[in-house]
Amino acid sequence: MPEKLKELNKNLLDISTWLRFDRIPWVIAGPCSAESEQQVISTARELAKSANVKVFRAGLWKPRTRPDTFEGVGKIGLAWLKTVKAETSLLITTEVANAKHIELCLENNVDILWIGARTTVNPFMVQEIADALKGVDIPVLVKNPISAELGLWLGAIERLYHAGIRKLAAIHRGFSTYIEMEYRNRPYWEIPIELKRLLPNLPLICDPSHIAGHRDLIEPISQMALDFGIKGLMIETHINPDQALSDSKQQITPQVLVELLDRLRAREAALTDKQLKTRIAHLRAAITQVDSRILQDLAERMKWVEEIGSLKQQHHIPVLQINRWEALLEDHIAKAQQIGLDGEFIKAVFELIHAQAVKKQL
Repeated sequence: MPEKLKELNKNLLDISTWLRFDRIPWVIAGPCSAESEQQVISTARELAKSANVKVFRAGLWKPRTRPDTFEGVGKIGLAWLKTVKAETSLLITTEVANAKHIELCLENNVDILWIGARTTVNPFMVQEIADALKGVDIPVLVKNPISAELGLWLGAIERLYHAGIRKLAAIHRGFSTYIEMEYRNRPYWEIPIELKRLLPNLPLICDPSHIAGHRDLIEPISQMALDFGIKGLMIETHINPDQALSDSKQQITPQVLVELLDRLRAREAALTDKQLKTRIAHLRAAITQVDSRILQDLAERMKWVEEIGSLKQQHHIPVLQINRWEALLEDHIAKAQQIGLDGEFIKAVFELIHAQAVKKQL
């Protein structure tokens, strides 16, 4: 770990210092957008009945792709959030995207701020927020950028840290993609896992609503997050989701949320059984041996690639033979599926190998 990240990781305040929870998962819940005082308070009253829900969320300023769509109620919604806090004792949070948003939130005693995916992707906007928060002691949650780039996510966290924010957490909400798939946003779990490797003390929160894009997928994604060791969830919850003014398909009612949370199971058991530890150690040793063989095979493959590259140079043959590559990839995927391997996984692996092979031949 680079020294600057070691320092950041060391100085992060434990989440228990700014958020109290006694069960897993702990949950941030509330509507995608605050739409009316009645909608906000009715939703919050129902959510407060759940012991898992610790924070009430509602978007006041909504960054929308197209104009002439509902862009949030703005600052008038802050009074509604204050009522939620007074009536339910839930902490309150909303998304901020500029210095003015922060000023208004601080004036109205918002407990936690979050930075959205469309803001995280822009270092100028993140720096404006960081500058506005200098000298302020408030927790800030940072959603991953819409693009699958760890550097932008990490950079946003670093900017806030340099501004003096020590109560930080990251929200995994998936990454935008043009590829048609069952999820609204591709999870790319390897990215939040790498973030956690770099900053072990940084709390991770999963936003299954935005990954899913549809309410039927929220539960399996939430369970997957728990299986990865993620203890916090942010779930969009609306008193009447079908009538929501934004993201209606991915919101659920408070009652559905409570039932969903009752079915989730967190893996909290420590590895203490001696026989089990021995068995796992043997399996890990076997995996290590396989990994060694993979590395040796890759090294041998690159040796042959270099020889082919030399022949192509000598005979003025282009490096990239697209028809050959497409046929090879198709064959790899078909063979992989025959032996029970996921085709998308194998496609991703061989695309990386091919990219390196092309680089070797240039």
